Amino acid sequence: MGSTSQRQNWTFLTNHARVLVTIARDPAVRLRDVAAVCGLTERTVQTIVTDLETDGYLKRVRDGRRNRYDISPGAVFRHPAEAGVQVAGLLALLTGASADPDAPPSAPDMTDEEATELLGIAPVTGLAAEPS
Repeated sequence: MGSTSQRQNWTFLTNHARVLVTIARDPAVRLRDVAAVCGLTERTVQTIVTDLETDGYLKRVRDGRRNRYDISPGAVFRHPAEAGVQVAGLLALLTGASADPDAPPSAPDMTDEEATELLGIAPVTGLAAEPS
């Protein structure tokens, strides 16, 4: 099974998700800054951005000497468990932006029910709260 320290190093988001969220927060971000935020090498971030672009999650747009990144609003998760669910809900949850690209910006505070609806997942049921 692995040592306790190895088991405690896992995270909920993949590197691809983390890079996409970082770019969604600042579409004009430099890849070296994405690498620093995500704790990855710049080369790894370049490969991930190429993957995301190839699979239709974002587009690189030249803006002078720099790149700007446009997130594809209709992109859906790749795993069959989330088939048909748009990544816009996850990005909205993690960036505080709206899942609807035409909606005005809103506050990132939301209830658990709103978050599960936004992500397109069923709420967890059958868990009883501990008595206080």
